[in-house]
Amino acid sequence: MDNFRTFLIFGLLIVSLLLWEAWQTDYVRPQQAVQDAVTQIATANDLPEVAVEQQQDLPDLPIARSVDSLPAVEQVNTASTHQIHIKTDIIDLYIDTQGGDIRELSLLNYPVESKTPDVPVQFLASSAAHFFVVQSGLRSDVTAPTHYDQYTMEKSQYELVEGQDVLVVPLHWQSGNGLKVTKTYRFHRDSYLIDVDYQIENNSGERFSAYPYAQFNRSRPEDDSGFIYTYTGAVFSSEANHYEKVDFDDLDDAAFSQVATSGWVAMIQHYFVAALIPAADEQEYGFYGKSIKELNYTSGMKMPTVSVTDGDVAQTSYQIYLGPKEHKRLELVAPNLALTVDFGKLTIISQPLFWLMEQFHKVTNNWGWSIVLLTILIKAVFYRLSAASYRSMASMRKLTPKLATLKERYGDDKQQFNKAMMDLYRTEKINPLGGCLPILVQMPVFLAFYWVLVESIELRQAPFIFWLQDLTAMDPYFILPVLFGLSMFFQQKLNPAPQDPAQAMVMKAFPIVFTVFFAFFPSGLVLYWVVNNILSIAQQWHITRKMGAL
Repeated sequence: MDNFRTFLIFGLLIVSLLLWEAWQTDYVRPQQAVQDAVTQIATANDLPEVAVEQQQDLPDLPIARSVDSLPAVEQVNTASTHQIHIKTDIIDLYIDTQGGDIRELSLLNYPVESKTPDVPVQFLASSAAHFFVVQSGLRSDVTAPTHYDQYTMEKSQYELVEGQDVLVVPLHWQSGNGLKVTKTYRFHRDSYLIDVDYQIENNSGERFSAYPYAQFNRSRPEDDSGFIYTYTGAVFSSEANHYEKVDFDDLDDAAFSQVATSGWVAMIQHYFVAALIPAADEQEYGFYGKSIKELNYTSGMKMPTVSVTDGDVAQTSYQIYLGPKEHKRLELVAPNLALTVDFGKLTIISQPLFWLMEQFHKVTNNWGWSIVLLTILIKAVFYRLSAASYRSMASMRKLTPKLATLKERYGDDKQQFNKAMMDLYRTEKINPLGGCLPILVQMPVFLAFYWVLVESIELRQAPFIFWLQDLTAMDPYFILPVLFGLSMFFQQKLNPAPQDPAQAMVMKAFPIVFTVFFAFFPSGLVLYWVVNNILSIAQQWHITRKMGAL
């Protein structure tokens, strides 16, 4: 039993190490990368070399001709000086008149760090260090505006003012043969959902056909970890598969292509998601993704072909979501979009945990107290199981003098000692593995709760009390990790002592080792364990005292 318990704690130690590395990868390093990108945005004006290649990032033509058969397009400087600045109550972005594309976007309600509330997260950017843009256009075998073509603007500055709920930003393109295209963006108050409309007016003297497309084009993040990490890459949702990840390595191996009548296309990263949502008209859409020289990656959708006879006008539309992975917002935007809050394989546990935390938050209006209440609830659910375990451990604690006698009798003969010890357990009707059940039961909950803290943007930079002003960051004064170490130490005092001196020394070292590891964990996760340990100590002390084992 002692060996098994030691292995379990070693396993928890290893998992803790992996989670610590994951937290560094998922939270600390990305925040630094974002902050570096914000600095570089101000000075970098050119796109990465791959983004100005000759139309390699365009989707295929809707007809038999291929991209390779088109006349070569001269390489141009895509950092146009003609930009439209749009500011709403929650986003600040720039649209380039070349392609009418969204090149930069800041999320005003989400600072990079709580210490610098005036520096928002730069979600989209067109710098070499952080390239992530939204491109769109019309694809045809005749002249049509792709994201390489130049639009004209009516104004260079738009701002959503007090009392205004919608901001309309039109861009215009016209060919030399009478074809006019108006691309209109509509921004709404307190919304990360953007409406995009195309109006095609055909006075060319012949039928015009093209399909609209929209896509995300981004560079690959520099930081990549072999440990647990939050997913960054393309995601596709359709009626056949509600949530399909296609990571950058997959796109390097082969392009992705799918036909669907519903769903969405997204590029997701830690805390934030960019999604393309087609109109709900039950027509067929083409979802695609591809790698551009293993440096840039696109994920997008091809909308149904629009055919306009001479003298007619046609319209088509879609939506873009560019913002945080907030459950409530995502559920209203599109079916299954809330799955981008990716809890991984433990979603079946993580989702109920987060739902319960939300309910507690409605009462407390504090995510820290929600964690405390959730911990108490979890402890109550497993109360009987824990009680049975603690009774088993109390019984074993009462046998400590007899085990010590057996140890003296058999000396270094471990085989005979273990046999006599198991005979004693059978005689006393004690399950030596019963004390390990709480650890086994709590491990999935511990891991699931870790993902809730890592993935839920609602907890990002959420304060608790006093010195704890960010539950997803480490405790700046290490108070919680020290409390955790002390609680682990006192809990060990209630457990039966190992008969093997070497194991006893290892067990004594665990509170110190875990205190060091937990010093770098998100404080919300450490808070969960501190409260859980305190409740466990109270329950175990009561049972042990009642059984006369103290």
